[in-house]
Amino acid sequence: MSDAGSEELDNEQNQLGEYEGNRNDAGERHGFGRAVLPNGDIYEGQYQFGKRHGQGTYRFKNGARYVGIYSQNMKHGEGVFNYPDGSKYEGSWAEDLRHGYGIYTYPNGDTYDGQWHKHLRHGQGTYHYHSTGSKYKGSWENGKMESEGEYIHSNHRYKGNFVKNNDKADGEWAELAQITNVKWIPKYISGPTYNSPVRKASALEREAAAAE
Repeated sequence: MSDAGSEELDNEQNQLGEYEGNRNDAGERHGFGRAVLPNGDIYEGQYQFGKRHGQGTYRFKNGARYVGIYSQNMKHGEGVFNYPDGSKYEGSWAEDLRHGYGIYTYPNGDTYDGQWHKHLRHGQGTYHYHSTGSKYKGSWENGKMESEGEYIHSNHRYKGNFVKNNDKADGEWAELAQITNVKWIPKYISGPTYNSPVRKASALEREAAAAE
């Protein structure tokens, strides 16, 4: 190797960190390799023409980790991302963003299972509240409940339309509204049913009630 070639490789290592692996005829990272970046992050996986491309594992210095598909240095395709706070995303990516179908598990145990668009909950999806067992199932837009959906509790459910605003509702729904910053427009509320017969009021009772 010429002196000029050695100098070029040293410059690359200063900019891109240390690399061990395959290269193509042009000297670019190509095929399988392992890189330790200047910031301490580590990538181990496939390269193509100098960029992360294909299956790989990226370990961040802060403890986060991504295992999945890359395209042109970006997360693109199926992959699993473990975040430093304990949350986790399993699903589709597009240009480094959660996009398509995926499941996100939050640090408090809540989960969202559904569609994503540019890193936000968007489309049809179900949000499950770990602490109460309740869940919302329906439409999302830009990360918020929107249009028609259902809030399902252990022994009753609310079904209606949802819009983005700061209004609050009463009772159990108020707690959910405060969390999600939505307004609920109900279609119906269903609850436990009982088989006890309903006694019809007599004509005399109806007259008395009318007089009041």
